[in-house]
Amino acid sequence: GTIGGELAAKAPADGYTLFLGNVSTLAIAPALYPKLAYDPQRDFAPVTLLTTSENVIVLHPSVPVATVKELVAYARANPRKLNYGSSGSGTTTHLAAAMFETLAGVQLTHVPYKGSAPMLTDLLAGQVQLAFSSVPTALPHIKSGRLRALAVTLLKRSSVLPDLLTVEEAAGLKGFEISLWQG
Repeated sequence: GTIGGELAAKAPADGYTLFLGNVSTLAIAPALYPKLAYDPQRDFAPVTLLTTSENVIVLHPSVPVATVKELVAYARANPRKLNYGSSGSGTTTHLAAAMFETLAGVQLTHVPYKGSAPMLTDLLAGQVQLAFSSVPTALPHIKSGRLRALAVTLLKRSSVLPDLLTVEEAAGLKGFEISLWQG
């Protein structure tokens, strides 16, 4: 995302180049990388908010837990033994897991990927055990039973997965909310 952001920022301001940015490239990256090659406020003019979505905690079926409380207990009993995949360092999938670790008092092992597709491939294969994936990315695999969904990362339940608890409801982690947006 940051590579695309840099290329878009350097493109001529002739109206022919559009950059589809997201929370990671336009809000998180500037806070994490002091030498970022672009400045979202200076280099881009917002056009519209296109999508918003929540993340969902998904597990490979081999993980012996069925709830977020069980996940917390298992992770506490097995520090750093659970590997979580993310779509890259500094993405919402990474920061959601880091926030979960902090609020739940657990230690997981981060495995960053270059995007959600390779992360999901390894999650489905059991190379990593869990992820905080976007709902649209994980939904087909949740519905097929290839992944187990534990909770969504908003303060309110998902309209797409209405029976799934929020992380706050499921584990009492007050104020746990991570959402995605693109524009």
